[in-house]
Amino acid sequence: MITVRTLSGTEFSPELPGRLLKIAGEIRDAGGRAFLVGGWVRDALLGKNCRDYDIEVYDMAQDALVPLLSKYGRTNLVGKAFGVIHLAMKGLSLDFSFPRTENKVGYGHRGFVVHTDEKLSFKEAALRRDFTINAMGMELPELTLCDPYGGMDDLKAHVLRHVSEAFAEDSLRILRGVQFASRFELTLAPETAELCKSLSLEDLSKERIYEEFKKWLLKPGKPSLGLQAFLEMDLLRFFPEVKPLDDSFEKLGQFLDNVSRNAVGESEESRMTLAFSALLSGNSSGEDWEKFLEGMTNEVKILRNVPRLLKHAASITPNASFPDDAFIRRLSVALDGLRECCIFTASNPQYPEDLRMIFANRLKIRALELGVYEKAPEPLLTGRFLMTLGLKPSKQFGELIHESFELQLDGTLQNAEQAEAWARTKLGF
Repeated sequence: MITVRTLSGTEFSPELPGRLLKIAGEIRDAGGRAFLVGGWVRDALLGKNCRDYDIEVYDMAQDALVPLLSKYGRTNLVGKAFGVIHLAMKGLSLDFSFPRTENKVGYGHRGFVVHTDEKLSFKEAALRRDFTINAMGMELPELTLCDPYGGMDDLKAHVLRHVSEAFAEDSLRILRGVQFASRFELTLAPETAELCKSLSLEDLSKERIYEEFKKWLLKPGKPSLGLQAFLEMDLLRFFPEVKPLDDSFEKLGQFLDNVSRNAVGESEESRMTLAFSALLSGNSSGEDWEKFLEGMTNEVKILRNVPRLLKHAASITPNASFPDDAFIRRLSVALDGLRECCIFTASNPQYPEDLRMIFANRLKIRALELGVYEKAPEPLLTGRFLMTLGLKPSKQFGELIHESFELQLDGTLQNAEQAEAWARTKLGF
């Protein structure tokens, strides 16, 4: 059994497909060398399994590697210029690449010319990586660590440091730094922070930006450390709508951490709504909310749900009197249910933890009792019933349903029979 010594000094046996080890052995027999690279290595040193296997092959030409891999499954040359071979096998897919250098020649995230060279050393090839913690490799099959830029020491010290000045050629790496700081609980090296301050995000599409924000805010970790990196990089230059909560970015970070913890198990859409709402909670301007979101995504539900939650969650305060049933029903209508509102309220560090948790739990219990926690109440009086009375669809339809729904939200009408009786009386039947 192959083991790795983790940062904590323990022995860890990572999941490694036997077929990969066999392929690596054949590569070695043919005179080549195969390295696992990137996130797999980082996670293994942290004692975590990763099933994203990226293998870099040295001292072996592409024309020699393809026939070797073809014995194991279907190969697909993803792009000759990028030197990536995808190997698809039953229950397993692997990506094999060749060491390469990259040169910035154009505008944007993809404005690079790539040169593959199987004779490059691991140190030379790793120079193009973004951060030292991602510039490590483990040679197969023994998993011998190759760490030319001190990534293991940085990981131990919880420091996020760029590998070289080539970092500046890809602006997406700035936002990758934010999400890595959060996910692995790292702080920026001062020289990395200074470099990021000099770079721009203007060449990135909003889709790319949104994906990095999602990784920052949704993946397990400590989003407050991502916020710290965000501020140290001076990313408020590009996202001025993010403001401190009660004049405190520390409190804003607490909000992000609380939401991350309290929203575990919720849908991705709900978690994103809650996270973006927390991130914008220090800004009371609806115009700013919309500007930030529209510059980030085209997802209709996010564009609708975040401003809605920010607006209406502010109408309840744990240090005030508990709302009555009519208010709770109307709040559920405004938010299409109170699930997200309860999580948001329980996470808000503007109030003492005990107070907000008790309030949010009480609100949840009462909303469940009223049947308005998961979704908004629906009108008891329906157009179908009005048609049974001989009415035809008209403006009067809508007015009657609206008036009865208001009485329903007040609690005056509590079931369909009462609503129908009210309609008969109203119509003189």
